[in-house]
Amino acid sequence: MISQLGQALVLLAVLTCAVGAPIAFLAGAYRSQKGLAWSRKLALAFGLWMFLATLAMEYALITHDFSVSYVASVGSLATPLHITIVSLWSSLEGSILFWGCVLGLFTAAVAVLQRRGHEDYLAYTLGTLFCIGLFFSFLIASAANPFAPTQPPIPTDGPGPNPLLQNHLLMIIHPPMLYLGYVGMSVPFAMAVAALLRGQLGPTWLLPLRNWLLVPTSFLTLGIMLGGWWSYEVLGWGGYWAWDPVENASFLPWLTAIAALHSAIVQQRRGTLKAWTTILVLITFLLTILGTFLTRSGVVNSVHSFTQSPIGPLFLIFLGICLVACVILLTLRIDTLVSEPSEDSIVAREGAFLLNNNLLLVAVMFTVLIGTLFPIIAEAVRGIKVSVGEPYFNRMSVPIFLGLLLLMGIGPALPWGRSDPATRRRVLLWPLPAAAVAVVLAFMLGVRNGYVLFTCALAGYALWVTLNQVLRPVWLRSRKGEALPRALGTVASRTPRRLGAYLVHFGVILTFVAIAISSTYQTDSEASLAPGQNMSVGGYDLTFNELEVERAPHRTSQRAIIDVKHSGRAKGTLAPALNQYPTQREPMGTPAVKSTLTHDLYLTVMNISTNGRVGIRAIVTPAVYWIWIGVLVMVVGTAICLVSPAPVGAPAVGAQRETEAATP
Repeated sequence: MISQLGQALVLLAVLTCAVGAPIAFLAGAYRSQKGLAWSRKLALAFGLWMFLATLAMEYALITHDFSVSYVASVGSLATPLHITIVSLWSSLEGSILFWGCVLGLFTAAVAVLQRRGHEDYLAYTLGTLFCIGLFFSFLIASAANPFAPTQPPIPTDGPGPNPLLQNHLLMIIHPPMLYLGYVGMSVPFAMAVAALLRGQLGPTWLLPLRNWLLVPTSFLTLGIMLGGWWSYEVLGWGGYWAWDPVENASFLPWLTAIAALHSAIVQQRRGTLKAWTTILVLITFLLTILGTFLTRSGVVNSVHSFTQSPIGPLFLIFLGICLVACVILLTLRIDTLVSEPSEDSIVAREGAFLLNNNLLLVAVMFTVLIGTLFPIIAEAVRGIKVSVGEPYFNRMSVPIFLGLLLLMGIGPALPWGRSDPATRRRVLLWPLPAAAVAVVLAFMLGVRNGYVLFTCALAGYALWVTLNQVLRPVWLRSRKGEALPRALGTVASRTPRRLGAYLVHFGVILTFVAIAISSTYQTDSEASLAPGQNMSVGGYDLTFNELEVERAPHRTSQRAIIDVKHSGRAKGTLAPALNQYPTQREPMGTPAVKSTLTHDLYLTVMNISTNGRVGIRAIVTPAVYWIWIGVLVMVVGTAICLVSPAPVGAPAVGAQRETEAATP
């Protein structure tokens, strides 16, 4: 019953998109309000069908309906309820269904929310979203059909989802955040296509584009952070980023989305970088399709790639069609991409935006893209396996990231437009003492690595500029007699998006420094311990007490109970474990992590011998906690930008004065 219902709902989604796309494009071409109204209704219908289909699959999973093929492949009577629910995205067919559901909800949201100021573009936007929806709903109905009936005999139980997906609660929220980021990029892509079809890339298009770009970017930022946290908490290697091909697949569209957001700021402010903004938005979507191909086709080996399937060629065909369509559109509308005449100097804020957020971010993107795809291309062309590992990515991308950090300080310090050399020299030299203070402070705290000291110097420079941009208008108001809290509230209320943007910058600076420190100053030790024996690492004394066996319906865990002391003071116990799943031959570790604001103590069980000894790896890593804090600050700043609509065109007079006052 569920199998037939689910397939019927997906077929309704296919039909809705097939009908909705031509109606929407015709409505856009003839500016038909009736056609637009029908397009909105069909967008709501598409979202409804995909949502109901997803609910049907969840019902099948929860009720253990093994007559549905997907449930038979990932379901299990022994799997806990919360894992059963999230097993929707544990394998190929369910994850594509979830993708279709999120796409349907985004399409419906555009139809409902984008009512004013975007009527000239909305029909084309919905038509493009219908085309994307048609591909994914067709995929769900055919090659990736989760509702296909199970071939007799119908099993009475199943293997359960991949054990890696059962090993930490982060898997409940990490994939949905990534999907909301990935799928959400379809909306700005559709809006860019609509603007090219309409031949208008003005302010009425730019503001909603920025808003719809902010939404998936914030989700993608959070998803990448949660993925790094999951890797850190589950895989047992003590790190959070390994330049894994699927990690890179999520990172690539994030880079171009950030660049597109900054280009949009310059376009709104100065009327320039139209081509950059449009092309970056298009590339971002294409990279999400490429990333989905890498994740779900099985062409790369990755701890994040849980499936191998025959859908790879279909994704490549869709990617090729989208690429060709984008090139044709850009060629036909090349005249609309010409920026307004400008006498701006390259040594100005917009010049720094171009260098920082376009050229350098795109350079990082291409560096990561080449390193990710080269092994695949080499194997396909020459039949040899080539590995591109962490040394390549670090050697090639770290200098570019340091350049980005430097320009995060230089860009906001420079005024908009042309300015005299004396002004530029003054604003660029002003933060240098802060860079020196940051180096001295880092040296006093024990930092001796030149790379980390240089990072701290750049961070101090950028931090001074960021704080100056935020606090100087407050200080100027307080000098005129306004109370400090009221001055802060006035500035925040008049320029909230600016405040959110600099909060994002602060989070980036924090994350950069934390990554530099944590990746450089890591101490580790390994030992085989019998009960009562101890080991030392990074000022910690660790005593192995006993092994505890914990049995659950879906796994058996052996937990090593370890007493922790630091500088002679008891710090409680940690219990790293080895988990044995019925479907897995080798046991899977669950590290135990004790986090503080200064460092993490990370314990993982490498092996357990028959005589009761345990192999323990202990790692002390500084500043890891600040990575998660920095990314969360970035997400909060993005949310502030999103909930605080910016005026179309130039900023209001008051906001303009507040902005200009921030330059010393």
